Amino acid sequence: MPLKRVIPCLDVDAGRVVKGTNFVGLRDAGDPVELAERYDAEGADELVFLDITASHESRETIVELARRTADNVFIPFTIGGGIRSVEDAQAVLDAGADKVSVNSAALARPELLSELADQFGAQCVVIAIDAKRDAEEPPTSSPTCAAPPGWFGGSWGVYVKGGRERVPGRDAVSWAREAVERGAGEVLLTSMDRDGTNDGYDLELTRAVADAVPVPVIASGGAGELSHLSDAIATGGADAVLCASIFHYGQHTVAEAKERLAADGIPVRH
Repeated sequence: MPLKRVIPCLDVDAGRVVKGTNFVGLRDAGDPVELAERYDAEGADELVFLDITASHESRETIVELARRTADNVFIPFTIGGGIRSVEDAQAVLDAGADKVSVNSAALARPELLSELADQFGAQCVVIAIDAKRDAEEPPTSSPTCAAPPGWFGGSWGVYVKGGRERVPGRDAVSWAREAVERGAGEVLLTSMDRDGTNDGYDLELTRAVADAVPVPVIASGGAGELSHLSDAIATGGADAVLCASIFHYGQHTVAEAKERLAADGIPVRH
């Protein structure tokens, strides 16, 4: 089995790391580069920075963030937010980022994924998907284990603008499949229902997407205990787990997360 990855996620707003619940109620969590250095020292495999208020005017901000991170951190990192063109991606990759993550820009113009993959290679292109269930969960399901097979007849909608707007006609699983066909080399999948709740990842969503695409899937949204990370990989089929709150506020360290995964029989880089 390939080594599984532990990836701290840093949502950046006006130069500071923030974290909320269900995409709202943001609170400060520190300086992004200082946190990145800490996670690098603790053994993180990669880092993801998401500029959650990205705009054309803030492109220089994320370029500078990439440059500062590359000067101080020695593990691969991805930058997302405000990447709307090959030129935008070129700027952050030239500044030191290893990958770019795209979300709303790819939904607005899916050809962007092919353009990025043709220019930089699929290994540099991450499709970020913010998904939310279209149907209620059955009372028999648990936040920490997979729902009973066959119960779910709905789908997961795709959202943009910080989760405020649903994209008409888009389903998370089919969009993941299309995005990969167009050139994305990795899927960053966030459950809006679980984000910041500490209730565990949406395992059914993660499994549905992992089964639909031939590229790595990063599970995101809901990690509150170390057992949730193992669940996302063993049950959800994720290749990596993205974590924010449990690391930012000192509940656990990256090293502790890897120790738990290894104890559960999941191969990780020590």
